Amino acid sequence: MSPLAASLVRAEAFAQAPRRFPPVAMPSLEYTPEVAAATAHLYERVKTVIPAIEWPVFAPYVKAINDLKKVRNAVILAHNYQTPEIYNCVADVVGDSFQLAREATKTDADVIVQCGVHFMAETSKILNPDKTVLIPDSRAGCSLATSITAADIRALRLKHPGVPVAVYVNTTAEVKAEADICLTSGNAVQVVESLGVPEVMVLPDQYLAAWIASQTAVRIITWNGACEVHERFTAEELRGYREAEPGVVILAHPECPPEVLAEADFTGSTAKLAEYVKNEKPKKVVLITECSMADNVMVNAPETEFVKPCNLCPHMKRITLPKILESLVHMRDEVLVDPAVADRARLSVERMVNLKI
Repeated sequence: MSPLAASLVRAEAFAQAPRRFPPVAMPSLEYTPEVAAATAHLYERVKTVIPAIEWPVFAPYVKAINDLKKVRNAVILAHNYQTPEIYNCVADVVGDSFQLAREATKTDADVIVQCGVHFMAETSKILNPDKTVLIPDSRAGCSLATSITAADIRALRLKHPGVPVAVYVNTTAEVKAEADICLTSGNAVQVVESLGVPEVMVLPDQYLAAWIASQTAVRIITWNGACEVHERFTAEELRGYREAEPGVVILAHPECPPEVLAEADFTGSTAKLAEYVKNEKPKKVVLITECSMADNVMVNAPETEFVKPCNLCPHMKRITLPKILESLVHMRDEVLVDPAVADRARLSVERMVNLKI
């Protein structure tokens, strides 16, 4: 088959109508004794972070979503920044971007509901081209993902010929398709060093790149991107926590500016921050990352007191229980990736997933 014919076949496949699922009725959302009994074990899990007065609002959605997952053969992937009622009560797989990307390849579900932001749903679709991938709100974007384009990558390759490109998973499918490999905050240093070269382009997060550069002898070339949540933290703010809360342990995400990381006791991905709390059991801790992370870690760390900064991600907070339910009832919004783009992007994601790290 000629390249043109192959391109036309891919285009035709991409244009096909989404898979059809049988219609289902919107379930009742009353808080009945049956709903209370069916969700009691879940409320027991989150009672320290969700007031009892709020549970009758959440519980009918929780039961309806968990019931409907069975009907649709669906699995819910939830990022660590999702709110506790999503993260703890309807999600099947939780974690950071790397964990979700890796687990997305293992599911035998027909439907993946991505509770996170759009690039995460794209990654799930790239790794599961034959599955239906839904995102409960298609407007859930990412300031970091929009900070760089595929054209930018091509221009950087011309400027730095022969230098490999490692892109953060917090990027669009088109950007991943231009990269040699993907990385996350959880495996960034290992990915960079696995390439075995003296310099690597790490794009687009300038702060993550600066942190990687501080951890390795590899020369890092970067871009001027940043996460709007982590960029707002300041070193002065962290010093204020230490003054107000003697003995507090400060854990920070590497997407924060270098002067913020310099004030922290530990820097790591969201998975590594949660692991630190679990293993070290600090008496008092502050997580310098998105607000809901503290609620989700707190559920499994009752012995630790959490000081909670509240930098919310407006994109993550677009995902709600009502939207998850509507997504499963109406099978929307489906995430599609042009197969020609997905084929190339899949290589960079799989190179990351398949590394023995």
